[in-house]
Amino acid sequence: MTHTHRFSPRISQLIAATALGLSALAAQAQVSLLNVSYDPTRELYVEFNQAFAKHWKAKTGQDVTVKQSHGGSGKQTRAIIDGLDADVATLALAGDTDALHANGNLIPKDWQKRLAHNSSPYTSTIVLVVREGNPKGIKDWDDLVKPGIKVITPNPKTSGGAQWNYLAAWEFAKRKYGGDDKAKEFVKKLYENVPVLDTGARGSSITFAQRAQGDVFISWENEAYLLDKEFGAKFDVVVPSLSILAEPAVTIVDKNVDKKGTRAVAQAYLEYLYSDEGQDIAGKNFYRPISPKAQAKYAKQFPKINLFTIEQAFGGWAKAKKEHFADGAHFDQIYLKK
Repeated sequence: MTHTHRFSPRISQLIAATALGLSALAAQAQVSLLNVSYDPTRELYVEFNQAFAKHWKAKTGQDVTVKQSHGGSGKQTRAIIDGLDADVATLALAGDTDALHANGNLIPKDWQKRLAHNSSPYTSTIVLVVREGNPKGIKDWDDLVKPGIKVITPNPKTSGGAQWNYLAAWEFAKRKYGGDDKAKEFVKKLYENVPVLDTGARGSSITFAQRAQGDVFISWENEAYLLDKEFGAKFDVVVPSLSILAEPAVTIVDKNVDKKGTRAVAQAYLEYLYSDEGQDIAGKNFYRPISPKAQAKYAKQFPKINLFTIEQAFGGWAKAKKEHFADGAHFDQIYLKK
């Protein structure tokens, strides 16, 4: 008589699940992530990706490759909504990231609450870059509207950095000259001095530094110091009397990571931006770290600037986008009537 040993259905399921889990792990000896970011983060993420890969390998034994995609933040946002398979989005502003929920339901509405500091692991601001010796004597925002001054800045319709630039100039004029009407007039004059609108911050950087166009470049602070590092004495950085606290935000793209099975590694990747090593790499690449330790280490390289936030001056990104950058809003009224 032959005896057959039968497991209970529950135990059979567990054995099958364990086998499946082990084979899944074996199949995932290597994992690949796509980080879709904005223009000036190239150098930051080249260094950070190497550090994270080393950290993840030591922790899990798994090899991770992180691919990078860069461009104007608005343009990158649309690419993700249109199907670019981003595991993480590290865009120039929370307003662009919000669109991933509003226009694609790719992330939850409260995505910004998932990581510390409103999901902004580093900050930056906007400064002015001029030719060596500052031949045009540019000291502040109001010098940018003088006749004959050529200003380089990207297009706010495609670039997140350009929106920070525009809003910093607007708030300066609003405070100095009194009210939104005066600010609109000021910003209109500023854009009359802009000979070319590139789609992203890096394009504008190339226009100014390599093509030698323009007298002043409205720039991300980190991009300004990168230029200084790369080209040495060719440029000077002018710190304006008032600027905006730029808070680039990061998120996993839920719909994509769940489809690809990369949620755990994508989440760990973003969390590592907040680690001592992540914060150190941010500071080294001229982003303002948020950890007190890294802030202290890099304090000397960041000038003290009078900064305001998007919430304080414009009531947050949703309101700013609607009033300034939506079709037919202030920027279109200013620029299309040039």
